[in-house]
Amino acid sequence: MNANHPAIPVPYVDAAQRARAGQLGMWTFLATEVLFFGGLITSYVVMRVTYPAAFAAGSRHLSFAIGTTNTLVLLTSSLTMVWAVALAGAARRRAAIACLVATGILGALFLALKSSEYHDKFVEHLVPGNAFRLPAGDPPALQIFLFLYFALTGLHALHMLVGIALVGWMVVRLGRTPAPPPDNAPELVGLYWHFVDCVWVFLYPLLYLVTPS
Repeated sequence: MNANHPAIPVPYVDAAQRARAGQLGMWTFLATEVLFFGGLITSYVVMRVTYPAAFAAGSRHLSFAIGTTNTLVLLTSSLTMVWAVALAGAARRRAAIACLVATGILGALFLALKSSEYHDKFVEHLVPGNAFRLPAGDPPALQIFLFLYFALTGLHALHMLVGIALVGWMVVRLGRTPAPPPDNAPELVGLYWHFVDCVWVFLYPLLYLVTPS
């Protein structure tokens, strides 16, 4: 611990420096995540330009209702996360916990809806691989679209699972601490959650709103 600030661990000088270090670390991590998703999205764009008809056909095989509902769910979860961070900073612990619980529930709802859509694709044999069955009239490149669909949404779902775990950790942490957190952990968890939501805002039109060229 820091001799001048017993609650601040070494090597930080004070709480402000610790907060800045945490923000820098999180933004650096998110920058690497942008590069990660960016590679897949770039592959998607190249393939979409190459096979426009197949990608339009693939989009028609997705559930527009589920995709749109999930978009609304995640946008709402970002709102409850903003409230949670603000309430945690204002020492309104119980209200912050309630908002975090709501955020986690919305995240779980998103995954449940996505799992339902995945199940439909398995039933329809629209999962790339040996069991894949090309629907009559659809171009063979449809399998490329579906591969990218599962790659992008699966990676996003994995990040959502991590986000729900972080939200759960914050709920436990706030529940055990009578005072506001001595660091900016709620803000950092919020940044991660908003990043995951932002990724979906890009994936939704790329996957669900494809129109024939």
